[in-house]
Amino acid sequence: MSTLAWLIAAVALGLGLLAGVALARRPWSGRPTRGTSGAATDRQTAGGPTLGDLLHRTFRQSASGLAVVGAGGEVLLHNRRAAALGAVTAERLDPRAWAACQRVQAGDRLLEVDLSPLERTPRGPVAVQATVRPLGEGFALVEAVDTSEVARLEATRRDFVANVSHELKTPVGAVALLAEALLDTLDGVEPTPGTEADAAEVRRFGEKLLREATRMGNLVAELIALSRLTGAERLPELAAVDVDDVVGEALARSRNSAESHGVEIIADEPSGLVVDGDRTLLVTALANLVENAVAYSPADSSVSLSRREVDGSVEIAVTDRGIGIAPEHQERVFERFFRVDPARSRATGGTGLGLAIVKHVCANHGGEVRLWSRPGTGSTFTMRLPARLGIGSAGDTAVSGSPETAGTGG
Repeated sequence: MSTLAWLIAAVALGLGLLAGVALARRPWSGRPTRGTSGAATDRQTAGGPTLGDLLHRTFRQSASGLAVVGAGGEVLLHNRRAAALGAVTAERLDPRAWAACQRVQAGDRLLEVDLSPLERTPRGPVAVQATVRPLGEGFALVEAVDTSEVARLEATRRDFVANVSHELKTPVGAVALLAEALLDTLDGVEPTPGTEADAAEVRRFGEKLLREATRMGNLVAELIALSRLTGAERLPELAAVDVDDVVGEALARSRNSAESHGVEIIADEPSGLVVDGDRTLLVTALANLVENAVAYSPADSSVSLSRREVDGSVEIAVTDRGIGIAPEHQERVFERFFRVDPARSRATGGTGLGLAIVKHVCANHGGEVRLWSRPGTGSTFTMRLPARLGIGSAGDTAVSGSPETAGTGG
């Protein structure tokens, strides 16, 4: 939000209140009110209009939708752009903007809110973002901006990544199959005298080819998954998901990795907690956290997994005793392709997309992922998701056949 827009709204608020709420509830007609704003705004400029007149015109012609809201939700002032963007309809504020205003009035300094239309029209905006700022004494300013072009560019970028990833999926899979076939052929043939060195070289290159093709295949799969996640603002269908079932499957997926690294995964007791969401996405996100913890843990160490309910939210925490993450990197670890240690990530087969997927899965479920880390001590990643309404404490939902502990390797 620009300082100029804030200043204009604040001055316009004073002008409008003095002019009367009845006049202020109408979009500006183009005829500014004179004589109600005091000496400062009545002062004539060189061209004739007063400062108050200029402020009125600027408010009216702003490219942003501006609305000044009272303590009871009444729209005291707004320009036509606010109505065009849907922030104000029939002199009433959008309920999403009003909810943000209430939070601002209760003490929040600044809030961003999505006011994108729920039903699109041929000529209407596709995406609208608003900033809500307190003006003091119970008043708030809503500034709405049309972000449709940004949304279209993001959709184009996302579609491009998804299309390229799908096109790469088949040839990458074919390369992996050819590498496997080459290695299988070597296993069934004894090298003739004098060709042992050549056979060893072929095997070495075949294994490297298979390893890189597998890594590329994982990267393509995660790019496709991330494109789908970033394209869905809301999950299409929410179902009751047993948290213990999610934990069990995530641990099962990570068991082989834990054994090969010599890491033990220790989970707490089943909780009976339930969330609303997509089971497959939640398993993928939690498995990414567990496998990430295993990859960055030293041999003969352990990774802990715990779950609990806190203030209406379910928290699933994964803790490792690994190298930890420096403070300057902690904000960036959820970015796509960001790696704290690129060499180590390549050695472990990481794509740099796992934590980005976790972040978007949590966001699509109305939750978040949190990080605590200390270099040399380890890290804790916590998925925080809204608990299913009407579900009590542990034991409300029975779970059977879910593995709760992965074995110790080595």
